[in-house]
Amino acid sequence: MSASAVEIQARTLAGYADASRLRQVHDRDWVLDRLPPRPELLVDLGSGIGQLLEAALLRHPSLRLAVGLERSEHRLAEAAERLRPHGDRVALHQADLTDPAPLPYRADAVTMTSVLHWLYPDEARVFGWVRDHLAPGGGFLLTTYHPARDADGLAGEDEIVRDALVRLGADRAAVPGVFAAAGVLPIGARTRTVDELAALLGEFLTTESFLERQAEVTVADAAQYEHFHAATFGDYYSRLVGPERRGDFFRAVGEAAWQRQQERGWVSRMPVRLWKLVPSGA
Repeated sequence: MSASAVEIQARTLAGYADASRLRQVHDRDWVLDRLPPRPELLVDLGSGIGQLLEAALLRHPSLRLAVGLERSEHRLAEAAERLRPHGDRVALHQADLTDPAPLPYRADAVTMTSVLHWLYPDEARVFGWVRDHLAPGGGFLLTTYHPARDADGLAGEDEIVRDALVRLGADRAAVPGVFAAAGVLPIGARTRTVDELAALLGEFLTTESFLERQAEVTVADAAQYEHFHAATFGDYYSRLVGPERRGDFFRAVGEAAWQRQQERGWVSRMPVRLWKLVPSGA
């Protein structure tokens, strides 16, 4: 059986430019508004398809170098094409942020948006990397999501996925066991509380300030969320079903999200925090 278009999208993480408008683009603009006035060197961790770097380069002619670190080769290729007009003002590196290699940069600002939960439980390594790659006076701008966990430890996208699995015939009470059997760690487990994260960050950096807001996702129809999920989460959750049911899984995710939209007026809503951190002792 040939793969559906959305399965291919999940495999290659395609379509992120459209998907990011539902949630991640708000983080990007929030962060860019808090860059220093005339930055010269910016590093974006988990730079994806280069949207934050592109926007920063357009906003700040002072930037002599915008650096992106990204694991996905598909997203790196899309970023390289997007950023080609900026020539040697851009440097892209393929990197695993759970253990990033040292690079010869000292940045005015390091940014990371909508990424940290994917690094659990190894966040400390990237925090140490950030500390070592900030220039004197530089700062780390970090966004983190904090969805409320339910009694099963599920939160955020986990809940939509649970509804999708129930649509496909799973017993609701058995869903945590489905996650465990497939080796899929729920986002609820991947996401540290604010207090836990503050303590971990404090081993490397000092919180200078923070802002908070509610991040809300709304969609026009089931198909829009189906593609958002595929572009954002890739194959992460679809491992909960067999290969022959993955097309059905993505459709069920879209249908579950659309039902939430109709019932609540939104698909998901959760607190997001923007941290500004500086090296300890700075």
